[in-house]
Amino acid sequence: MLKVSNLTKKFRSGDTVVTAVNDISLTIPSGVFSTIVGKSGSGKSTLLALLGALDKPTSGTIDVDGQNISKLGDSKLIKYRRDRIGFVFQNYNLIPNLSALENVMLPMEFSGVGTKEQKERAGKLLDQVGIADDKQNRKPGRLSGGEQQRVAIARALANKPKLILADEPTGNLDSATGKIIIGLLKELAKTEDTTIVAVTHDDGIAEEAEITFRLKDGHLVR
Repeated sequence: MLKVSNLTKKFRSGDTVVTAVNDISLTIPSGVFSTIVGKSGSGKSTLLALLGALDKPTSGTIDVDGQNISKLGDSKLIKYRRDRIGFVFQNYNLIPNLSALENVMLPMEFSGVGTKEQKERAGKLLDQVGIADDKQNRKPGRLSGGEQQRVAIARALANKPKLILADEPTGNLDSATGKIIIGLLKELAKTEDTTIVAVTHDDGIAEEAEITFRLKDGHLVR
């Protein structure tokens, strides 16, 4: 479960203080696919960085599965991001000289998982997201955009995270493939019992979510 309470983030720009995220509170249960929707400049990217422990709030708390991550020190935050949060990016961010299988194995290697277990789990995850055996040893350049995003989702699941954050996950995909990817995320939220939050400007994606939050000028408006 993700619980955010009175979250605020302020930046100083010259003599001006900008409040990018303004007193946001929300709760998303485990097993739920949710979206945060808003136009450019609404505060989506800042909120995503806070939820992903990539930045620290000015005030307020972020609680993931019973742990207040907003109070963790830098070294504990690095470990937490590595082991408990999965990220899915618009541009996939796969390592081009590694195979699909190796890309999914990589987060587990950083977490100290043995090679045999890495390979077995990576193969199962790729099967789960629809990457067949004959494509698992291909490098990203030999996969379609939709296939690369499936690999990226499998990689995000590698360390069994409690929270997955997806930043415009269908932004580089055609509409038909995008719908398939959103359907996959919804299914994985249930089967993996994880909280998935997709940040998007696309109302079509929001319509597919179980919970949708709308941001405007740093405020939660719905």
